[in-house]
Amino acid sequence: MPNAGTRLLVAEDEAPLADLLSRGLASEGYHVDVVHDGASALTFLEQGNYDVLLLDRDLPILHGDIVARSLRDSGSSVRVLMLTAAAESADQIAGLELGADDYLAKPFDYDVLLARLRALTRRLTGREGGYRRGGLRLSPGAHLAWCDEQPVHLRPKEFAVLAELLRANGDAVGLVALLDAGWGSDVDVDEAVVKTVVHSLRKKVGASRIVTVHGVGYRIA
Repeated sequence: MPNAGTRLLVAEDEAPLADLLSRGLASEGYHVDVVHDGASALTFLEQGNYDVLLLDRDLPILHGDIVARSLRDSGSSVRVLMLTAAAESADQIAGLELGADDYLAKPFDYDVLLARLRALTRRLTGREGGYRRGGLRLSPGAHLAWCDEQPVHLRPKEFAVLAELLRANGDAVGLVALLDAGWGSDVDVDEAVVKTVVHSLRKKVGASRIVTVHGVGYRIA
């Protein structure tokens, strides 16, 4: 899938809408996590490597404005797409000045949301060149991979696992995190499946590039 390896956090307190977004975006190939309040959004953002935040502005516990301002002040690279019922021009201007990259008023057209997400992902990979380390390079938006500047064909799970390893920039990534990246937290998959994918990746990019960290998981050399 073209969006495999792209991590989204949906911060939406309306559970039915959050569920629809989660299932719909997952079917597009995105890796999706959902929270229902602003405090949880900041916690997830601190602990995970997300590419885009779909942020409801009127969140409980911590308002979405506080979340957006916190990301802006910390220099976070996470792209923010605000989803809100406040559709006036002044509201949109305020949201963008708080640090949002885009603003979509509710109710919104789902296809427009997908187009906005694709645009944000292109902007992210265009600015940062995707993920790269040790001769490996990925462009999540285009679902392309290179090893020593030679194109490499990766299956969706391989792409998602390698993207998660490259995001860590040399730090070890645990098997649970790799499972979550490739299969989602709601899918019951054995950790042995991750080892199989890593074995396949090593054949394609070189065994020495993916180092086993015993008792933890793997890292990119």
